Amino acid sequence: MLDIYFNDETGKVTDDSRQLIQDVLNHAAKMEELSGNPEVSVTFMTDEEIRKINAEYRGKDKATDVISFALEEMSEGEIAIIQEENMPIVLGDILISVETANRQAAEYGHDERREIGFLALHGFLHLLGYDHMTEEDEKEMFGRQREILSSFGLER
Repeated sequence: MLDIYFNDETGKVTDDSRQLIQDVLNHAAKMEELSGNPEVSVTFMTDEEIRKINAEYRGKDKATDVISFALEEMSEGEIAIIQEENMPIVLGDILISVETANRQAAEYGHDERREIGFLALHGFLHLLGYDHMTEEDEKEMFGRQREILSSFGLER
């Protein structure tokens, strides 16, 4: 089972939404056959806060819906983390803009709960190494995303 640590900087996220994310991400972890004691953090924030992070770390000075920071991903000059036995596997952090999620839910014609669940899964798949930088990678990631959401029952 996945350990998820929530941080709601907005004070607007319901227990129902947190439970949905926990259920969706545990479902995804099972489908991805994760083992060990994986951990992830999910932070809910405003457009302004995610804009600052997007500008600093991605060079894009605008709000976005979700950003992921994978802890297992190495940059040049970094040393690999050696996992000790029985220690949790820290996958990384998922940051979600609640304001953007609410806007997108209205634009796409579904409820905010579904959008939050979708964004959490999207960020989670990034933590697992999926990406959409190339057409081939996008097809793989978005296909897996649809498969997980469909089997969970959280479709558009």
